[in-house]
Parts: sequence; C-alpha cells; structure tokens
Amino acid sequence: MTQKNYSSFAELGIHPNILAAIAEVGYEEPSPIQAKAIPEILAGQDIIGQAQTGTGKTAAFALPILSKLDPHSHHTQVLVLAPTRELALQVADAFESYAKHLPSIKIAAIYGGAPMGPQLKAIRQGAQVLVATPGRLCDHLRKDANFLSEVKFLVLDEADEMLKLGFMEDLESIFKTLPAKRQTALFSATLPASIKAIAEQQLNEPKHIKIAAKTQTVECIEQTYLMVYPEQKNTAILRLLEVEDFDALIAFVRTKQATLDLASELENKGYRAAALNGDIPQAQRERVIESLKDGRLDIVVATDVAARGLDVPRITHVFNVDMPYDPESYVHRIGRTGRAGRTGKALLLVTPRERRMLQTIERVTKQAVSEASLPDASSMLAARIKRLVKTLQPFTISNDTQHYYLDLIDKFTTDLNCTTEQLAAALLRCISNRRPLSAEEIERTEPKLTPITNKREPRERKERSNRGDRSERKGRGERSERTERSSRTSSRSNDKVTEGKIRCRTPVGSLDGVAAKNILGAILNEAGINKDQIGKITIRPSFSLIELPEKGLDKILTKLRDTRVAGKPLKLRRYRED
Repeated sequence: MTQKNYSSFAELGIHPNILAAIAEVGYEEPSPIQAKAIPEILAGQDIIGQAQTGTGKTAAFALPILSKLDPHSHHTQVLVLAPTRELALQVADAFESYAKHLPSIKIAAIYGGAPMGPQLKAIRQGAQVLVATPGRLCDHLRKDANFLSEVKFLVLDEADEMLKLGFMEDLESIFKTLPAKRQTALFSATLPASIKAIAEQQLNEPKHIKIAAKTQTVECIEQTYLMVYPEQKNTAILRLLEVEDFDALIAFVRTKQATLDLASELENKGYRAAALNGDIPQAQRERVIESLKDGRLDIVVATDVAARGLDVPRITHVFNVDMPYDPESYVHRIGRTGRAGRTGKALLLVTPRERRMLQTIERVTKQAVSEASLPDASSMLAARIKRLVKTLQPFTISNDTQHYYLDLIDKFTTDLNCTTEQLAAALLRCISNRRPLSAEEIERTEPKLTPITNKREPRERKERSNRGDRSERKGRGERSERTERSSRTSSRSNDKVTEGKIRCRTPVGSLDGVAAKNILGAILNEAGINKDQIGKITIRPSFSLIELPEKGLDKILTKLRDTRVAGKPLKLRRYRED
C-alpha cells in the first residue's frame, strides 16, 4: 500500500480544536513520524515507532490520542510512560499545549521527587491523561490498583531508555493492571530483543513505523575538542569565552549541581548566565529560556534532560563541558546550534581518560572532530581590545555632545593632576572591568593551564612507576582480594551458581549508586537476551555479581563491552572464586 503524503495537519483528520492549538504553537506541516503515525493511531492501530529524539514523536501520539478522547468521561483514558521525570514533564506540557482548546481535558504528570498527595488528588479528580514514570506510578498502584482499569490508550515513550534505567519489573507490574483491550503505541530509538519481546506480548499486530535517522551531525557546525584535566575545566571555559565571538551559548554538564556551580562562576565574571536543570521549577525554566531568546541572557548551563526540545535560534555555540554518556547525546547536544541552515560551533572538553569516547563519537558520527588549542595571552589580549573597540565605536561617531565631554576631560586632568593620556588609560582600565590589557600582565595574572596532547604522556607512565614493581602490586592486590573474600566467606559458602549459568563480575557497585534493576535493565537492553536467562544479581559496595547463561556467554560479553550503567563502564568478565 502506497504511503499518502500529507502537507498539513488538517489532512490528517486532527480534531479542529487541536488544529487551532498547534497553529498557535507554530506547527505548519507534519514531520515524517507524524505523517506516518497519526493516521494509524486514529484508525485504532497499535504501532511501533522507531525514531530518534527530536523527530516530533510526542505530537505523533499526542495529537491523535487527544482527538479520540471522550471528554465526558472522567476516568483515566490515556497512560503515557516515560523514563525520566524531565521527559514526563515535557510530554505533559506538550499535551497541555495541544489540549489548550479542549477545556474539559485534564492532564497530570506523575513522577518521583514530588509529593504524592497532589498527584493522587489529580488522579481522583478525573485526569483523563496521565504521564508517568514507572517507579512513581507503581507507588500509586500499591495504594489503589484500580485507577488504570479504564485506560484505552497506552504509550511507551523512549522504551529503550526505560529498560536501561532498570524499569523492567515496574513495567511488568503496570501491564498487569491495564485492561487487555486497549490501543498501544511503543516508541523507541532502538529495538533490541527486550523491546521486541515487550512488543510481542503487549501489542496487537502492531504496524512498524521506522524513520531513518538524519545525518548524525550537521555539516554547518564546526566541531572541535580541547584536552584538559578535570580540575582545569572552568579555567579553560573562561579563557575560551574570552576569545569566542558568540551571540548565545549553551554549556552542557552532567549534574544539576554542576549547572549551579558553573553558572554562578560565570555570573561572578560578568557574564549573563543561568542554570537549567530538572530541579528548577517549570515556570522558572520557561523564564530562563525566554531570557535566552530575547537577549537578557547569553549563557545557559544545562543538563541533557533539561535542554530537551530547547530551540533558540540565537544559540551560536555549544560547549560540552562534561563528556556526554554516549554519541547520541553528543549529537543531540550540538544540534542546539546550527539550526535552520545557520552556522554554529561546538566544543568538547576531553579529559585524558575520555580519549576513547572521543574516538567513539567520531566513529559513530562519521565525522572527524579537530583539536583546538588553549587561547594564549596574545589571543586573549586581542579579543579584549576588539571588544573595547566595539564598545567605544558608537560613542566616537556621534558629535552631538562631544564638546561637553571635552570640557570634562580638561576638568578631570586638572582635578586629578594627570595628563590626558593617563586619564584615558585609567578610563580604559575601568571599562575593561579591570582586566589586564597587556599580554605580559595577562600571562602573569591568569591561572596557568597545562597543555595536553591527544597522545599518552610520560606523566602517566611516571605515575604508574610510583606504584611499585609488578610483584609488589600483585601482592597488594592479592592481599586486598583475600581480605575482601574472607569477610564474606560464610555468607557465600552455600551460594551456589544456578545450573546452566556462569557468574560474572562488574566493578560497578552500590557505592556508584547502582541497584540490581539498573544492571538488569542494561543487560536486557543491550545483550538481546530474555529476563529468565539472567540469574541472581548480587550488589556489593565496590562491585556486583551477575549470573549469565553459560551458552553463548562470550557473545553476550562482547555485546556488553561498551555498555554503561550509572555513567560507568559495565566491564563484565567471568568471575573466578579462588
């Protein structure tokens, strides 16, 4: 059957009130995923949508579902499951925007980290659409297992991410509470065996819609990287901001605290900067984005999830202060600049231990990232003088009040007992925020940075030599291992490995913030095996033990070679109990 081409949302059969809302949002024509998914959902078809973030998939399921809702029923009719609090809020906000002219439709976001009382009240008051994270939804289901009994539409958004975060058991619990007769849409960037298994069990003859990924990175974005030591990142950023001619800039970091710390430091240096993270109230986040759009802010320091969907045309630069967890996140980050054919610049800070991830990014994106160098004193001086000239130029052109200021110069030189040149130098110092305007002074006052090349340095080999010779290190390691083993001998004496399984070890443990469900989700998502093929998972402070099937183990370990849990490499290997 030939796929019909749709040039407008009106042709798709969307409810007129929803068409009015999306026109106000600014949507003009459907994206590929919307053009393919909306007619299928409106026709009552279950679908599997395979599309990357940023393709418009939220509207692809929200618009047709809202068009089919019964506004007179005050039961929960729609359940959207999302992997993170930030995405749940984003999807709920999208539903609110699309339902703007459907006054009888209520939407509620259900997520952890917020009081359960108001969420429970929203459910009981008849929210027809629930957008929830699996963990918090299960908390509510333990109090009332019946409020999902009238659900007609289920959406699994970013299903692969939900498994990576270890929500498999929660999903199974939720599926049991839902009516068998319902329409289901599953959206996922990838379709590993675990996702296919869910689709087979929970979807009814689904239509598979796959949208080919666009070019991984935009050609009009200039990509560079800079090698730095972790403790020198902020100093490097300040130097780079001195020499880069940017309009607006977004800096990506990994943690919420890092957004606050870096934004505060930039503010102290005179930059108009603000933090953007998941803990910031939605109203404040909207104010930050609006300030960036209209020029009241120039720099936003953000986490990945907080910047989802951020589209500000004046962003000319993206600084990856912290390395992204995977190449896809890198592509998503730098896509914040170079929008609509404009040029942009993306810079990635790389620490010595992150060289491999840089190579992975280049391999996946099929584009080389060129190495940048730290700005030296001469470059910083030239940039400061250029900014001063740009600042002063408008005032030198106008002659309307020059005579008044010339008279003031005579007065100042007399009162201060200085020459005109000395007065000019003092004023330059003031308007430069007392930043030195000579290369020698900049070299003397600015923090020193140790340059790093993209090759292993003798410094690293020297550090290794200080650890003692091989036999001594081996002895220390054996003693440490024996001590750790002896402390748990009694608890493990009857801990037999499940038949047909091999015990494997990962250096990731509870001290890394990892739980068994996180490891389970990562393995299910990446290894292409079923849940019943995995045995016991034992979490220790500094490592974890996982039982994996003996048959095909080497192949499984190969698939999991680059897998990360809680941002750390899984590094699974066979475990020997000597």
